[in-house]
Amino acid sequence: MTGYGRGEYKNGGIELTVEIKTVNNRYLDVSVKCPRIFNAFEDIIRSQIREKLTRGHADVYIGLSDKREKERTVYLDEGAAKAYADAARRIKAMFPDAVDDFSVTNILRFPDVIKTEDVSNADDESLSALKAALSGALEKLNGMRKIEGEKLKADMLARMDTIERLVAEIEKRAPLVAEGYKAKLESKIKKILDGAEPDEGRLLTEVAVFTDKSNIDEELTRLHSHVSQFREICKDTLVGRKLDFLVQEFNRETNTVCSKSNDLEITRLGLALKNEIEKIREQVQNLE
Repeated sequence: MTGYGRGEYKNGGIELTVEIKTVNNRYLDVSVKCPRIFNAFEDIIRSQIREKLTRGHADVYIGLSDKREKERTVYLDEGAAKAYADAARRIKAMFPDAVDDFSVTNILRFPDVIKTEDVSNADDESLSALKAALSGALEKLNGMRKIEGEKLKADMLARMDTIERLVAEIEKRAPLVAEGYKAKLESKIKKILDGAEPDEGRLLTEVAVFTDKSNIDEELTRLHSHVSQFREICKDTLVGRKLDFLVQEFNRETNTVCSKSNDLEITRLGLALKNEIEKIREQVQNLE
C-alpha cells in the first residue's frame, strides 16, 4: 500500500532524519539512500524494515548532521593536483608575459584536490539514533497504511456481498437449466419426427446425462465457503497472501461454473462474478 512516514532524532549533537515512501508492489522491495558511514549497516536497516513491512516498494532516505567534535583526516588527490599544475605550466608557456602567481596555496584551493572525511564509521550512538528514527518513520508509515487498509477492507467486503448475491442468483437459476434443456430437446425431436411423441425413456436419459455434465452444485458450495473464509481472514492483521490464494480459488470455481453451465443467464452471472473477483484481486495485491 502507499504511504509516507518520517522519523527524527535530535540529541547530543546528532540530528538524524529518516523518510520512507511506499507504493504498491506484490513483493517487498527496499531501496536505501543513506550517508556513507551507514553503508556497512544497510542489512540492519533492511532487517528492521522487514519486521514491519511484507509488501510494497519502499524508498528510504536517511539524512545525518553530526555536530559532535570528531577526529578528521585530510586526503590529497595527487592526480588532480598534478593535472592542475600541468595545466598551469601549459598556460604559462602560451602566455609568457602574464604574471605568474601560481603557488601551492593556489593548488589547495582547486576543487577535489583536498578532501576531509571522518576517520571513523558510525559509532554506537549514531547507530542507535538511526534505529530510533527509523522506528518512528515505520510507525507513522504503518499508521497511514492502516487507514488505507481499512478503506480497502470495507470496499472488498462490500464486493464480497455482491459476489454472494450473484452466487445465490446462479444457485436459483441452476435447477431450471435441466428443465429448459428437456423442453428444447423434446420440441426439437418432435419437429424432426413431424409431431410424433419421442421415446420418454430415451429423452429422460439424455436429460440425465446433460444434468450430470452441467451440475455445478459443488462449485457453488465451494464459492459459499470461500465467501465465509474471506470474511474471516479479513479479521486478521496480515492477510495479503492468504487472500491472494483465496481469490485464485474464487476464479477457478467461477471458470468451472461458466464452462459447465451451458446456459446464457448463468454465463452472464458468471461473467459479472468474474468482474467482481478481478476488482478484489487488484485490491488484494496491495495488502500486507
